[in-house]
Amino acid sequence: MAKASDKAARTSVWLEGKAHRRRGGGQPSGLDRARIIEVTVRLLDAEGLARFSMRRLAGELNVTAMSVYWYVDTKDDLLELALDEVMGEMRLPDPDADEDWRDQVRALAREYRTLLVRHPWVSALVGVFLNIGPHNLAFSRAVQRVVRRTGLPAKRLTSTISAVFQFVYGYGTLEGHLSARAKAGGMTVDEYFQQALSTVTAAPQAADVIQESQEIMAARGGDTVAEMMERDFEFALELLIAGIEAMVDRE
Repeated sequence: MAKASDKAARTSVWLEGKAHRRRGGGQPSGLDRARIIEVTVRLLDAEGLARFSMRRLAGELNVTAMSVYWYVDTKDDLLELALDEVMGEMRLPDPDADEDWRDQVRALAREYRTLLVRHPWVSALVGVFLNIGPHNLAFSRAVQRVVRRTGLPAKRLTSTISAVFQFVYGYGTLEGHLSARAKAGGMTVDEYFQQALSTVTAAPQAADVIQESQEIMAARGGDTVAEMMERDFEFALELLIAGIEAMVDRE
């Protein structure tokens, strides 16, 4: 029986030299790692993390499960590779460009939010792996270099990064869950939201809170859930940027 310490020893496909490794002869024809990762991402987007399996992947590829293992050792290795693959979808600003750091923070935050909503399974994996693939490292490097340009001292940079990007992570995760639930119910996000609101409104114990919430939502404006969430996100992001500016002045 494997000890707990043995299980903890496996840290990352990128550290163990397996990210780019190819096995010897005998690989199935018409299959490669890029194709496997592509289909993995597509299945995760369509069916979610809970339903994903190597057997399901093999069926989609029209090969046996053992054929997939010619290219990846474990399911975790494949998920880690898929995670870094989609991280490469983000358009990163050039920290050395003659551009205001505020605009670059906005750009990074918006790209990260879009990624989390487009791929709801990403948020569940971000804290599972070390995330040291090339695309994630490029994102982390861009974030650090942009935040350095705010003028805050080095001792404040990690807190600043956390404030902005943990907010984006939480916002994008919830938004992605909402989209996934609506899709699972065969509804649009607006239809799901109205159904959920009607259900909660019917609960007597929630009447006061719902009434107050509806007043706040009416004041916010927006005809669709997408519009409401966009307005909330942008204003919250501006609050964070204003907070950074205030802390720069204080420092």
